[in-house]
Amino acid sequence: MQSGISASQELVSEFNKLLADDSLFGLLVTIRSESLAPLTTLPSTSSDFASNLSSLAPHLQPNEALYVLLKRHPDAPRLVAVSYVPDAAKVRQKMLFASTRLTLVRELGSEHFRETIFATTAEELGPQGFAKHDRHTELEAPLTEEERTLGEVKRAEAEAGAGMGQREIHLSKNLKMPVATDALVALSEMGREQGTGLVMLTINPQSEVVELVPNAGSASSISELVSAMPTTEPRFTFWRYAHTHQGSEQSPVLFFYTCPAAAGKSIKFRMMYPLMKRAVLAVAEGEAGLQIEKKFEVEEPSEITEETVMSDLHPQAEVKTAFRRPKRPGR
Repeated sequence: MQSGISASQELVSEFNKLLADDSLFGLLVTIRSESLAPLTTLPSTSSDFASNLSSLAPHLQPNEALYVLLKRHPDAPRLVAVSYVPDAAKVRQKMLFASTRLTLVRELGSEHFRETIFATTAEELGPQGFAKHDRHTELEAPLTEEERTLGEVKRAEAEAGAGMGQREIHLSKNLKMPVATDALVALSEMGREQGTGLVMLTINPQSEVVELVPNAGSASSISELVSAMPTTEPRFTFWRYAHTHQGSEQSPVLFFYTCPAAAGKSIKFRMMYPLMKRAVLAVAEGEAGLQIEKKFEVEEPSEITEETVMSDLHPQAEVKTAFRRPKRPGR
């Protein structure tokens, strides 16, 4: 989903100053009069990234969305782009900022940004929050920022094609497609243990966007989860499994990729899902902050049973028995 908003000339000018001036640590950006506009710059008070974050904290309000561009890395690409969209912000503002985040990076030049982050609380943009983000991204080798934004290029070129002319683009098969705003918001809510505890994603074959399946409901058991999964279409499903094991209450997040044999879509459509799985997981863990305990990949939803899930979650330790010499014949 794109908002149609573009970067103002004033923002481009301030962004160029940020790139050229070593005394600047960051640039704050807002949406004003249907365009991306600069708010203020942040001074660099230290060579340490974590220490410089103290100048950012006063600008993070609990009910106002904001874009934050920070110099985080010593070599190019140096910048991190943060979409700060707090839960208490107005609904229209949340949707507007979330849907314009890719436009911001694209118009300022994706080559300047090493990573993008979606945050909903000020704590996520403190030293401990960035450290937690780094731990998430190290769990699985995520896509580079170039890979993560190239998937958007195809759509961006289509949008600009009427006025600028289109150029041919060759996209690698493993590149990430855009993730719709409501899908990212739902994953972020799950990461904060909010929402229904069940998020299903599908790929729109026309727009090539990963979308949230509306009204997926909830599931309190594995059998209810399986019943909610379609038997004619692929799905990416994230589920918080609340259960008790050996007297301990647990609620790990599980990921299921299902691709039924009866899916009647084109081969191209079916191939989108295995190509997109790694990228969807990178977004869920890196941007939404999900800690996924186990990942399951099956053809039919019916293959998912309580026995298979529990055996993966809580494998039983192998019991070794002492060697017994076989009895001699006749005894």
